Amino acid sequence: MSESVAQKRPLPLNIIIVAFLALWVILAAFPFFWTVWGSFKVEVDFFSRESWWNAIFGTNTIKETGAAFTGDGYEGAWVKREFWRAVGNTAIVTVSVTVISLTLGTLGGYALARSGHRYAFWILIAALVFRAMPHITLVSGYLLPFFQLNVWGVLPTSIIVLVAINQPFTLWMLHSFFLSIPKDLDESAMVDGCSRFEAFRRVIIPVMWPGVVTTGLFSFLLAYNDFATTSMLLSADNQTMVPKISSFLGSVQEQGNVMYAVAAVVSATVPLFILVLFFQRQIVSGLTAGAVKG
Repeated sequence: MSESVAQKRPLPLNIIIVAFLALWVILAAFPFFWTVWGSFKVEVDFFSRESWWNAIFGTNTIKETGAAFTGDGYEGAWVKREFWRAVGNTAIVTVSVTVISLTLGTLGGYALARSGHRYAFWILIAALVFRAMPHITLVSGYLLPFFQLNVWGVLPTSIIVLVAINQPFTLWMLHSFFLSIPKDLDESAMVDGCSRFEAFRRVIIPVMWPGVVTTGLFSFLLAYNDFATTSMLLSADNQTMVPKISSFLGSVQEQGNVMYAVAAVVSATVPLFILVLFFQRQIVSGLTAGAVKG
């Protein structure tokens, strides 16, 4: 149907639409590809004040390294500054937050969606209030008990706080997905001999799997991109990627640190592109399913 609509449009209008979309894609993608390109140059070229052509041709990069491209930024970030530790910490935090948030969110969202009691509404309202609060407010409330218990600076502390921050979002989003699934599916499964939990696991979850994937991706991104929580709750040895990138710059400028940060930014961004491309169908179908009630 979309093809027939496109055929009915005047040719000039189609050209304008295609040109606009192409321009939008170029403007949106340019900063990332420019950063990737610049990460293989020396700082004098990428941040050249003489001419931006230096960043393209690598004039000073050739003088310093003998080639138009160099991996010094990546070597400095990953080897000298041990960025690989931050990558490992980020993997632990993001996977833990996503698994815990989805487990609690699916169980809680399903229970609230199928509950006929008035308190279900007020639980969702309370979750919405906590979701609207600034993250820094929740973080500050955890600092004193973490210090008193001598558990500040380790990964479980940030996981606990990030789950607390993320849980209202997963609860609301998964609740809306469950509402879009007719209750007849649950009842039919229980008539066939399934318990409530078996109906939930064998019938409901497979139907709303795109919604779980979509919610899981947003939970993953929250933990992956977090700065305020992890920078306040983690020690220097346990930093995740975003605070680690910030530490490359610091308050005192040192030679090469900026390119370490640029290389680390590229290293942290590429996995996100791959993740979104891999789950793009599930994301689209999940968002569409959550927008329509059955």
